[in-house]
Amino acid sequence: MATMLLVLLSLSMLLRLGQVNASSFPAQVPLAAATEPLDSWLARQIPYALDGVLNNLGADGAKSIGASPGSVVASPSKANPDCASPRALGLGLSLTCLDFYTWTRDAALTVRCLIDIAIATDDATVHAAVQQYVSFQARLQSVSNPSGRLDSGGLGEPKFHVDGSAFTGDWGRPQRDGPALRAVTLITYANWLIGHNHTSVAETIWPIIRNDLSYVSEYWNSTTFDLWEETLGSSFFTTSVQYSSLILGSTLATRLNTSCPNCVSQAPQTLCFLQSFWSPDNSHIITNHNAPFRSGKDVNSILATIHTFDPLAPDCSDLTFQPCSPRALANHKAVADAFRHLYPINWKIPVNQPIALGRYPEDVYMGGQPWYLTTLAAAEHLYRAVGQWKRFGEVTVTDVSLGFFRDVYDAGIKVDVYRRGDEVGSVYEGILRAVMHYADEYLRIVQKYTPPNGALSEQFSRHDGLPISARDLTWSYAALLTATRARQDASSSSSAALSPTLSPNPTPSIPSTCLPSSAPGPYTNPPVNQTIPFPSPPSCKSPTLDPTPQPIAIRFNILAPTYLGEYIYLAGSLPALGSWAVDKALEMRADEYSGDVPLWYIIVEEGLLGGVEYEYKFFRRGEEGTGGVVWEEGENRRGVVRDGRGGVEGCAVGRVNDVWRGI
Repeated sequence: MATMLLVLLSLSMLLRLGQVNASSFPAQVPLAAATEPLDSWLARQIPYALDGVLNNLGADGAKSIGASPGSVVASPSKANPDCASPRALGLGLSLTCLDFYTWTRDAALTVRCLIDIAIATDDATVHAAVQQYVSFQARLQSVSNPSGRLDSGGLGEPKFHVDGSAFTGDWGRPQRDGPALRAVTLITYANWLIGHNHTSVAETIWPIIRNDLSYVSEYWNSTTFDLWEETLGSSFFTTSVQYSSLILGSTLATRLNTSCPNCVSQAPQTLCFLQSFWSPDNSHIITNHNAPFRSGKDVNSILATIHTFDPLAPDCSDLTFQPCSPRALANHKAVADAFRHLYPINWKIPVNQPIALGRYPEDVYMGGQPWYLTTLAAAEHLYRAVGQWKRFGEVTVTDVSLGFFRDVYDAGIKVDVYRRGDEVGSVYEGILRAVMHYADEYLRIVQKYTPPNGALSEQFSRHDGLPISARDLTWSYAALLTATRARQDASSSSSAALSPTLSPNPTPSIPSTCLPSSAPGPYTNPPVNQTIPFPSPPSCKSPTLDPTPQPIAIRFNILAPTYLGEYIYLAGSLPALGSWAVDKALEMRADEYSGDVPLWYIIVEEGLLGGVEYEYKFFRRGEEGTGGVVWEEGENRRGVVRDGRGGVEGCAVGRVNDVWRGI
């Protein structure tokens, strides 16, 4: 039914001669000058980014109609980029863009971000989204696909249709980072559940996690397409997250009074292989072993550092490329410098200042442009390093990392250990301030090239910074949320910003003998046909003994194609909805409107009390109230203001998603 509605919407757009409302997102969006203070911009952008993620989550998201509950839509964009030229440009694949998709990798990274938010805020909406994701992933594990079945390599399939069915077209497969990232995401939530006495639920999630760990331990030494889905070989990012998943999986197994012997046997060998990507002669990571026409400098190495960050790491380990490690910092400089003279928008920026980053300097996809998520990853890396230095109380400058510190802090800094409280303690404090400022400047670049409506696409132009490629990229929004959370942690007055969901992991060490080994683990059918008994999401009700219903904020969304100069209005039975009076109806916003997702929305923040039933309907009319009123067809819509869905501090707004009835 949802698919048919989208077809009707497309037909309606054709009947309307393709005209788009003047408020829609144009191809050339004027950029706001980044003169607004960063904190005030973030105060507006962070809620927008969270909303951007939730809009792309099925089945409640405003931009993910047709997706199954728990499905994370990578982007609602279906026309740009042209999917006949996929991310895997150069593979010679012939693809069509008939639907949007859910990627195992992107979904895991997005939901890991949501888990951190759920843990920090107890947001009921976010908890519910996480729990739907867990159930959907259990279902996906059992879907046979071109990569195989559950027990024969199928977990390495990179993407699926958003309804959970297999994508059977040509693509770069397998991609072995997905199972590792999904395992880490589910392990994080399982640890939180254990910490809140929900051990039985964690045990229910364990079979899903165990399958992914079995895949990692069996295939970690096999070739894979890399993070960008272009190179078949060995990938630093993939190996990094594989090692992290095995270590975290072993620790979780212990907490659940079980074991993961293949995790224990393969983690050291994976760590040993990880060292082969470091180039001591060049002082940077060679991100792919099978890419002879590339320099090896790639932001996937920075992404690996932030997505394997261990808040309980005992030191700035070079072995695991922790954010504060000399290797990670030297690599950061090398990768960033590779883009310094590549993009015209970077040309006037001094050599010791942050710049816009793309994927890798040889990139030709969409012409080779900077990305929002890669620039945000650079900021997050440095925020995490500051957090670690605060926890350890010292900053170590080595020959390897000296160039980074000379750029970021001072050209005269020397190899030394700078400690809090020492006679040279002022240097320690100065380094922390300088690195925080440097990371903030990465965020200012994103601020500068974010359109006024806050929408984050996949990329922005190397020439003028205008947004291009896939619209409303879920990963872009998640990257902003994780970077700003890292900023908050690094800014904390506490010397440690520790995650309550993780147990201390063993100190990494290289085995005496490194072997290209493999250890197949057990695979079991996940709980597809049973409901995982999650605890009820925390209530967002105000913590008060007053039984008076509390006001709830609701976001009303409707997909409604419109003519140029035509607007959509919301009217309803409650005073907050105008009491059915046309002249008091609420004019909806179209700053998220596009040809393939003609979205109008409005957030009603006052006058809606929990438990109250109401009726509502949408109508259209011309600009500034001109022209006749055209109501949508059908009976009045009905709704109820539900407690626990927003409107209280720490809770996201509730959502009502509709599609215009009639032509």
